[in-house]
Amino acid sequence: MKHQIVVVGGGSAGITVSAILKRKDKSLDIAIVDPSDTHYYQPAFTLVGGGEYSADATHQPESDCIPAGTTWIQDAVDSFDPDNNSLKLQGGDSVEYAYLIVCPGLQLDWGKIDGLQETIGQNGVCSNYLLQYANYTWECIQNFKGGTALFTQPAMPIKCAGAPQKIMYLAADHFKQNNVSAEINFNTTLPAMFGVPLFAEALKGVVANYGIKADFKSTLVAIDGNKKEAVFEVEDADGNKEKVTKAFDMIHVTPPQSAPDFLKGSPIGDTAGWVDVDPGTLQHKKYGNVFGLGDATNTPNAKTAAAARLQAPIVAKGLLAKINQSALPADYDGYGACPLTTSKNSVMLAEFCYGGKVTPSFPGDPRKERFSYWLLKKFFFPFLYWKIMLKGIEFNPSHKEFE
Repeated sequence: MKHQIVVVGGGSAGITVSAILKRKDKSLDIAIVDPSDTHYYQPAFTLVGGGEYSADATHQPESDCIPAGTTWIQDAVDSFDPDNNSLKLQGGDSVEYAYLIVCPGLQLDWGKIDGLQETIGQNGVCSNYLLQYANYTWECIQNFKGGTALFTQPAMPIKCAGAPQKIMYLAADHFKQNNVSAEINFNTTLPAMFGVPLFAEALKGVVANYGIKADFKSTLVAIDGNKKEAVFEVEDADGNKEKVTKAFDMIHVTPPQSAPDFLKGSPIGDTAGWVDVDPGTLQHKKYGNVFGLGDATNTPNAKTAAAARLQAPIVAKGLLAKINQSALPADYDGYGACPLTTSKNSVMLAEFCYGGKVTPSFPGDPRKERFSYWLLKKFFFPFLYWKIMLKGIEFNPSHKEFE
């Protein structure tokens, strides 16, 4: 097989960049490599786990999302050979390309937490990071009659750094509304509630309002669902680590995450396996005909759908500039957004760029929890995703630094 442009990954980044390219030039020969027959709107998984969104509304057939005029290769990548402009598929075939766009997302490493795979989806052990478990999260919240509810966050990078605590606030609000006595404990590997200081400080108030206890530098390493016990590695101020066992009645686990295995050790990956790209142009640092975007790159920005939405037109523009042998624009500023659901009717909309610079798209203080942002999260953003973003329609409202 041979195609002018090969896109590895048919998720939000891959479909969006392909659709934009097709809108700009219908004659482009584009092939999308992705094994999945279902396309998911992952930002809604949190709402499913919180009982605020239908699981059935979060996915569509992948075939309905593939842009018209593109070829879908329903297989997974086995390895890359960028020196010969080709890649090998797990099915055994090779695909040659003139240009390559790599955006397969990241992988969930459930096996890195001892005992998790044996108990996830039962024994009060839930997670919103796969749709098959998100419904169980809501079941756990509904059936919770009091006791200890643990929520965990692993080391970065992960998909949407705010997601591990979004579900915690939805659960806390549900418990509060139903007069359920809960001891809620947030165990995060991070040293603060959020990576951007402005929002980390604001979230302290949300935590205090619900009476949540936050334990920082606390990493889940093992879990026993039958005993309802979780083991954490806790680091003190001097860097010393010890194992601490905590009992739970329910626990929401955010699994460790990493670059896909087929990127690790590949010529296009960095030492950790992330696609090694220039942070401004998203062009590969070594191979000029290779671009990367979405969760699989090593750009120091939040791994969110909002980031992919702004990266896709930049990659499309850069690739067309490469084809036309003109200079590449270096205009990705690291924008990402995280709608932090702080209750069942409020959201704190965190928008930021490289370096933790806060860059809101809306007027007013971005730290304020708003019902209007809840409506955006629940109704407008899904519409934006399915009907605008995946159709290749560029929607990039301006954002500027908050003062």
